[in-house]
Amino acid sequence: MTTAPALYPCTIGHVRTTPFRYALRHRTHLWLIDPDHPPRLPFWLRPLARFDARDHFGGEGPSLRAGLDAFLAAHGVELDGGSVLMLTHARVFGHVFNPLTLYWCHGPGGEPRCVVAEVHNTYGGRHSYLLRPDATGRAEAGKELYVSPFFPVDGRYRMRVPVPGDRLDLTVQLERDGGRPLTATVRGTRRPARAGTLLRLALRRPWSTLAVSAAIRMHGIRLYLRGLPVQPRPARSRPDRPGPGDPRPARRPGHDHTPENVT
Repeated sequence: MTTAPALYPCTIGHVRTTPFRYALRHRTHLWLIDPDHPPRLPFWLRPLARFDARDHFGGEGPSLRAGLDAFLAAHGVELDGGSVLMLTHARVFGHVFNPLTLYWCHGPGGEPRCVVAEVHNTYGGRHSYLLRPDATGRAEAGKELYVSPFFPVDGRYRMRVPVPGDRLDLTVQLERDGGRPLTATVRGTRRPARAGTLLRLALRRPWSTLAVSAAIRMHGIRLYLRGLPVQPRPARSRPDRPGPGDPRPARRPGHDHTPENVT
């Protein structure tokens, strides 16, 4: 199990197959960290990567690990001091949007206990899925959060979420009515979390997390203009209400929102 902080320059791909085929690709970079010991960067690099507990789970925990542990405890899972690996976007110049954050949770002997998939939508909602992957990293979960304006809240996710090593290789498929209308992939190669590596990535994509939000808006407009119907958003997915399974308090009025997801 990799424990040192790492960077994964990666390509995120989405392929829709119904009612018409639409594919997109987006380049970004993700961090693999120990949430008990987030990287401590030199002060001049901190605008390029900050890890903030308010960006995850209820947003009220004193640390990244505390938020995860509270979620696990609410679902009857104890790690007994075991380690966790967290794959996420960092805050860049104060901005972050994390469509998906993954936590690989282990027992004290390093044995895998579970994986938590934390999903954020662009309406300010969030929901975390407790997964029990098999030996190949495959897991399933019923869809519980309104993520895309073009899909209702139904169906199931089929995921492949192996622990990242030299390669990052994730797949999430949405299954509805016997078909799979959406497949999302994340592919990347591990790089050491060094100052030079982070600077090179920042120079290539200086607003990496903001670019994710911009890409979501652009592709959402394209799909809408091509005639894809918008699905009504359930009241429970409004930003001022926690999603199911989310222990966070109600959102405060006036909180900024990001544009709609296209997945």
